[in-house]
Order: sequence, then structure tokens, then C-alpha cells
Amino acid sequence: KPHPKPPRPFNLLSLGVDPFHADMAAVDVLVVGGGGREHAIAVKLRESPKVQHIFCAPGNGGTAAEDRMTNLAISDSDVEGLVRVAQEKKVALVFVGPEAPLCAGLADACAAAGIPCFGPSKMAAELEASKAFSKDFFAKYNLPTATFKTFNSGDHDAAYKYVEDEYAAGREVVVKASGLAAGKGVLMPQNVEEAKAAVKEIMVDKAFGSAGDEVVIEQLLIGEECSCMAFSDGSVASMMAPAQDHKRVNDNDQGPNTGGMGAYAPAPCLTSEYKVAVEEVLQRTVEALAKEGRKYVGVLYGGFMLTKNGPMLLEYNCRFGDPETQVLLPLLDSDLFEVALGCAEGNLKARVPEVRWKAGAAATVVCAAKGYPGSYPKGLPIHGLPEADAVEGVKVYHAGTKQTETGLVTSGGRVLAVTGLAADFTEALRRAYQGVDQIRFDPPGAESASLHCRRDIGRRAIEWLSKA
Repeated sequence: KPHPKPPRPFNLLSLGVDPFHADMAAVDVLVVGGGGREHAIAVKLRESPKVQHIFCAPGNGGTAAEDRMTNLAISDSDVEGLVRVAQEKKVALVFVGPEAPLCAGLADACAAAGIPCFGPSKMAAELEASKAFSKDFFAKYNLPTATFKTFNSGDHDAAYKYVEDEYAAGREVVVKASGLAAGKGVLMPQNVEEAKAAVKEIMVDKAFGSAGDEVVIEQLLIGEECSCMAFSDGSVASMMAPAQDHKRVNDNDQGPNTGGMGAYAPAPCLTSEYKVAVEEVLQRTVEALAKEGRKYVGVLYGGFMLTKNGPMLLEYNCRFGDPETQVLLPLLDSDLFEVALGCAEGNLKARVPEVRWKAGAAATVVCAAKGYPGSYPKGLPIHGLPEADAVEGVKVYHAGTKQTETGLVTSGGRVLAVTGLAADFTEALRRAYQGVDQIRFDPPGAESASLHCRRDIGRRAIEWLSKA
């Protein structure tokens, strides 16, 4: 692809800001997105002494109620509108939460307008936008991953045959829609018939729309899955604490996949030996992307399977994970604004020589509307939030909530993420669940609960630590 015109250089001085002066004037920031991840990002940015006010586009019921935060009625997919409001508000930084606006070119548009943006360009975000591209990229740069094959729209008969041959050879598979599918485009069949049904669901029935125009079928890897993210300034990958999330909707990893029902960090399954290997892969990825003219700025989120042969890449995402953000940012000791601005400027170490992390552990439990990830009611009244937030070490992050004339109500499937922060996992989990137990989505006296959550978040961490 031809290289785009170079962007205008970032010039915070035009905003009345001296970015390297220790007592720089407090600035405003625009956070793009409206989920629990974005609420957590906004809360962490507000901790910076250099941040005055945070605009959230569009934000949610939680950000609407926070001090020094203002929701803006702008969709996170409205690239032109977001750039326009960033200029109008004279923000010092645009911090992008979800993947869709990045894949639509929001970071490129910000760069063209001379606005610092924490998030990768459209070309760099292709690492998430196309699983077919990412798997080819892994192969080209010899990054450790499962064997795979890609099939295009109309090739479903060839895909069926490939699945049959893999199972005949004793190899199980995973079937993935190549495009963006809101974190739900990975199907985990239990046998050859389910694998063929998964191919049909994506390629023939178009369950994920155009995201399934290409399908990746890859060998099933066995081991612990771990979310390993890094802050990247285009040259250096600074790895965060490892995290683990829970994708299935019900306890004991039963039921359909979701966007995530809970998470914890730091994940004890990432041993020091595995961590060295993961850090190397993340750094090699950033360097390879730069070599291809896809300078990567933002969060590089590697999903790894920790196998007996070492860490293996499952996929990359081009943003913070959700709900992992709700446990990672409470553990971040460094100033998130400084980290993000350093990455946007292309020199993280000049601004933050070392990204620091707190000791201790964090766990978050997602409170969902009953029925999620299928059909679920909206507009349910939310009660108990002040009591939950009053629990020591607990912060409630909002996702699918909105403020109405009658109070706060549910507006999505994943409604809240209740995070507990403590010195160890046992206490962090106890605090998180104590917070959850204060919350309900029903009027007093309702016969059945409309709030659903898993009751086994963190089980693997406790088991791992007890074995150790």
C-alpha cells in the first residue's frame, strides 16, 4: 500500500501546554467509547495531576455521574465528529477504547489534525481487524502460533474437507471469523460434526455478517490462556501485568462465549520463564510492524496459550481488553496520562522511564442482565451501587447503564464490573463479591433475580497458587 502523507506534528504548545514542563497546566482529555473499559480508563486518567477534565464519547451512566467527567452525545464510530469535538474542546489527548473506531481510521484522522491519539493507525489495527492477515503476519515473522488455514467466502466445501482431514489425523480445531465480531467470532467445537457446523454458521448462515467473509481454521492448542498486553510507542513494547478473563457465561466454563464475565491480575500462570518469552514476542511484533510501515502506537493485546512447548499466540487485539482493563488499571502505579501521551509522541521512555505496577491483586466480576449473551431485558432499575462502592477496596465500573428521569437503569448485556483490589487474590475476590452482593437489578420484592454473574471468578488463580 502507498504510504500516506506524513501527519502534522503534535503541537501541544498551540494548546497553551508545555508537555515537558513539570508543572504544566492541567489539560483536558477525550476518551472514546462507552463501556466498562472506558469508565476504567477515564477514572485512571483523572488520577493524573496533569488532567483537569475528561470528555467521554459517548460514555455511560457511570461516567455521567463522575466528578470532572462529561458525556458527549457522539457515537464512537463517528470519526469526523470525534475529531471535530477534540478540536473544539482543545483536548491534549484522544484515548481510544474500542477497536471499531481504530479500524475505521480514527487515529489517522487525529494525526492529520495534529491531535495526539493513543491508539494504532488503521494499517496497524489490521492486526485485529483481520485474523487472516494476522495469521499470515505471524507466519511471515516466525511468531509462535498454531498451524492454520484460511478459507474465503464460497469455499465452505473445502473448509468442511479440511476439518474432516484434521480430525481424521487426530487434531482438533478452532473456527474463527476473520473480521471484527465483538469478541464473539471464535467457535470452540467439541467434535468433527460441531466443527463443520461452526463452519456453516460462519460461512453459510452468516452469523457474524461480513466478519465471516474469511474464516481461519486452526489447530486447537491446549494450556492456560493468558491476556498479555503492552504499552507501545511504535518502537518499544512495555508489558503490563498478565491477566486472565472468563469468557463462558456460566460457572465451570459452561454455556456460550461472551465478551467476558470477569478477570483477575496478575495471572500467576505466567511464570517468569514464560514472561520472558512473551515479552520477546511482543517486542518482535512491534519491530516487525514498524518494518512494514505500520508503526504501532497504543495497547498491543496478545492472547497467548501457555502450552507445554511454550507460549503460543492465539491472536492480537489493538486495544485494552474488557474486562481486563478493570483489573489492570487499578494496579498501574504510573500516571496513565503520561504513559499514553508518551506513546502518542513516539517516545515513551522520555516521558516515563519505567512503567511501574503496584503490588497486590485485583479481581473483577461482571454483573450481566439475565439472558445475556442471548436476548435480555433493558431498562431494569439498578440498586445498591452506593453500598457496593462503600466496600473497602471496591470500585464499580459501569458498562451497560444509562441515567433516566427515574434513576439509573440497565442498557446492555454486561451492565457493571465490580472490581476488588487487595494485597492478595483471596481478599481481592472476597471484596469483589461482597460488592456484587449489594447490587440488584429489580424492584424490592421481585420474585426472580434479573442480575446474572459467575460465582467462580478467580478459581484458576486460587488453584494455581495452592499448587505452587
